[in-house]
Amino acid sequence: MAHHLSPPRLRPDSGHLSWPFFAPWHAQFREQLDAFAQSDAMKGIDHADTDAACRRLVKELGAAGLLTAAVAEADGDAQSIDSRMLCLARETLAWHDGLADFAFAMQGLGSGAIGVAGTPNLRKTVLPKARSGEWIAAFALSEKEAGSDVAAMTCAARRENDHFILDGEKTWISNGGIADFYCVVARTGEAPGARGLSAFVVFADDPGFSIAERIDVIAPHPLATIRFDNCRIPADRLLGKPGEGFKIAMRTLDIFRASVAAAALGFARRALDEALAHAASRRMFGGLLGDLQFTQGAIGEMASEIDAAMLLTYRAAWRRDVQRLPTTREAAMAKLVATENAQGVIDRAVQMFGGRGVRSGEMVERLYREIRALRIYEGASEVQKLIIARDLLKEINA
Repeated sequence: MAHHLSPPRLRPDSGHLSWPFFAPWHAQFREQLDAFAQSDAMKGIDHADTDAACRRLVKELGAAGLLTAAVAEADGDAQSIDSRMLCLARETLAWHDGLADFAFAMQGLGSGAIGVAGTPNLRKTVLPKARSGEWIAAFALSEKEAGSDVAAMTCAARRENDHFILDGEKTWISNGGIADFYCVVARTGEAPGARGLSAFVVFADDPGFSIAERIDVIAPHPLATIRFDNCRIPADRLLGKPGEGFKIAMRTLDIFRASVAAAALGFARRALDEALAHAASRRMFGGLLGDLQFTQGAIGEMASEIDAAMLLTYRAAWRRDVQRLPTTREAAMAKLVATENAQGVIDRAVQMFGGRGVRSGEMVERLYREIRALRIYEGASEVQKLIIARDLLKEINA
């Protein structure tokens, strides 16, 4: 029979807040996050009913004032969102629960295009409700044949007097089925490829909008294919100008890409904490699992990979916030390294737990499912490598 010592109570580490990337208010914000994570808002999250769980989490995050870190003010600019706060929020929430991270992140990503290019009226109508958690946001970019290749998009919008008519489908839409509004990119045909796309806001009750299919994935969260069938929306729901949809989408993703790396950090740090607690309490071969050299070797690798990813992540966020410099390459590096490293860290944690590691409901089993999608969404790892290489080549050829 296996014998265990009582494992220590786990709490996320905040030692990196002493790094020069951060200002005093970031530590204060982290205290807010910790208080939220220990409150009733985070207790009893029902992972079997993700729709209800996410609705509740969005409202609780809004009531706690935490969504103000992700959603622009009605009279502000999404570009002014502090990337370090975004990253701290996602890292901390992901450490505690993947759905809490998801609910927070999607309010920002789903409303980001309005903060970037919305009309004053749209901003006043939508952004305060997104910041308060009253309305749930979604970002509709991907299609079945247009994921990484955005230029292959076929969902179309045509102008008809003072309206646009949308036809087609979007898929892999997070918050699909529960969102109150969707920022949608569709083909308007001003030019070939990505230059012929425009961005719009569609409300869930607009005639011609429907949910075509709900999608189940290994780490459950609200996800759907959405359909537009002669969906008529007022022309003032256009974001920016016709043909600017791709640019708006990329500007939105640029704000939030480093935060995907931060979510991966949260998952990886939780896996390491679980592994350390297990190694310090699991008796094996007359001693503890943590006494074995192969365990110590795994822990050393895990900790080093996490810190390497953390440095890249907060460098990208600091460069954007403080230096006000482009972070295309730096955010791509952060996302690539953090998500790939986290996959390896979590895999080693599962291995360390042995049979318990693959038992449904164990934390490391849940983390194993949570991390996989992060290597795909908001730009797959392969795409991040292309972004990094092309940016370097462009620099050397300049």
